[in-house]
Amino acid sequence: MIRRLNPADRLTDRPDHSLVGVIRMPDRPESPARAIIKRVVGATAALFVAVLIVYLDRDGYRDVNGDGLSFLDAVYYATVSLSTTGYGDIAPASSSARLVNVLVITPLRVLFLIVLVGTTLEVLTERSRQAFRIQKWRTKVRNHVVVVGYGTKGRSAVSALLGDDVPPSHIVVVDTNQESLDSASSIGLVTVHGSGTRNDVLRVAGVPNARAVVVAANRDDTAVLVTLTARELAPKAQIVASVRERENEHLLRQSGADSVVVSSETAGRLLGMATSTPSVVDMVEDLLTPDAGLAIAERDVEPSEIGGSPRHLPDIVLGVVRGGRLFRVDAAEADAIESGDRLLYIKKVTPPDED
Repeated sequence: MIRRLNPADRLTDRPDHSLVGVIRMPDRPESPARAIIKRVVGATAALFVAVLIVYLDRDGYRDVNGDGLSFLDAVYYATVSLSTTGYGDIAPASSSARLVNVLVITPLRVLFLIVLVGTTLEVLTERSRQAFRIQKWRTKVRNHVVVVGYGTKGRSAVSALLGDDVPPSHIVVVDTNQESLDSASSIGLVTVHGSGTRNDVLRVAGVPNARAVVVAANRDDTAVLVTLTARELAPKAQIVASVRERENEHLLRQSGADSVVVSSETAGRLLGMATSTPSVVDMVEDLLTPDAGLAIAERDVEPSEIGGSPRHLPDIVLGVVRGGRLFRVDAAEADAIESGDRLLYIKKVTPPDED
């Protein structure tokens, strides 16, 4: 029996502020000292405004001395008012006592208030800030990559994207496991809590405006449903899906996947090769690791290379991409480079500490 979603269950029908907890923007690191300084500056600004208001309207105030309000009186009145202290039967009457109250007692009251209600205020402020950032992100997110599933395969896919210089802010992770989402958020990724099989969850993740979708689900049937849903939302996006069994590969392609990686066969093939030619496995692992050593990359052809053979270039060219099709370097179609081609080649990657 298929359960219909109530309008309140559809994420796309919710206002942005109610998506806090579903969408999580990466935290911006801030030192405790900086956070306290910002609060102190804000409190000082509020105090200054209050003092200015009281002093400009000083003729409307009276004190027990009956001699009118001086500027120091205005500061004193503002500080005791903002700190919610009020007036008791013991009140400083001399200027020196009031100055001490302003410079010593009031900072202690502010410190007490920060400790007492700081946590509550921080939660409320953080929620409002997250809602604002979510609203801003949803209106501007374009040409990003959505990774559905942040297990072993999803983490490796994200590592490869980051190794290819894709900014963390351009990667969105969708998963139902909160620990996985926390891990993704800790490295600066935007996360969406929900099932990638749901249309509204993928919409919230910005799939209609994404340039690519990586389907890294743990089950083949889930991968098929995610791919179908993503293709419906983004007809022109590049969809790359992982499948455990070769027999399910055609289902992913029929569902709209542009590329399908058979994880079990690929891992098994490498395991078999490692028994006889372990150096080959090391080389393949090196090519698949974007951080150092050698890596497979793709680039546009340069004007001076048009008409020449890709086999005669300084780069080690593996293939030519023409019109969306890949031709191996030994294919007849790749004998001469044409305008608009892209070259699949091996590049040397310099570790960041060696730059």
